[in-house]
Amino acid sequence: MGKPASFSTKDRILGAAEELFAQYGFAGTSLRQVTSHADVNIAAVNYHFGSKENLVNEVFRRRMDEMTAARLDQLEQARATHPGDLRAVLAAFVEPALAMAQDRQSGGAFVRVIARAYAEKNDNLRKFLSDHYGHVLREFGKAIGICVPGLSKEELYWRLDFLAGSLTYAMADFGLIKRPHGISEAAHRSKAAYELIHFAEAGFRASAHGAAPPSSP
Repeated sequence: MGKPASFSTKDRILGAAEELFAQYGFAGTSLRQVTSHADVNIAAVNYHFGSKENLVNEVFRRRMDEMTAARLDQLEQARATHPGDLRAVLAAFVEPALAMAQDRQSGGAFVRVIARAYAEKNDNLRKFLSDHYGHVLREFGKAIGICVPGLSKEELYWRLDFLAGSLTYAMADFGLIKRPHGISEAAHRSKAAYELIHFAEAGFRASAHGAAPPSSP
């Protein structure tokens, strides 16, 4: 019986940390706030995570592992059933992320945590994400490159960066277009995915532009 209780404590700490990081940021949240919110003592945080930095990393791992698995599964299906289909590859990148973001039980706070990560420029977190999830972007880069072989690797990765930024914006639902009255969240998410995929496909298929323009003096 002790093991499930242990996992429950860990999940409570992660949930409390995610909510507080979303509200106050990483620097603005203390471990004491986390323990109070999770109704645990500081020893429990130290036991499960060891440090605040590792707690931040684990908040991301809890969501990113699930989203990454969904993306790679969908990418594998796209390669098997629609080889060379750029839209299918882009859908594998976009759809799982939007599904996670619009999950009321798990996504809302985490999207705000992502926004905090951009705003605070946490170098340790960026290294953690690059080390653990950089392979996902590289895998999608390879798959997209097969679909649009005319792009150089640099051009492809610029465009993939722009897609990732657009997707983060769409996940946060900051845009001009809000969910219309009477339209379900699932239908709105599907429409957002369709429009972003359509937009991204045009961007990736735009002709290669050669050397970058010279920088201003």
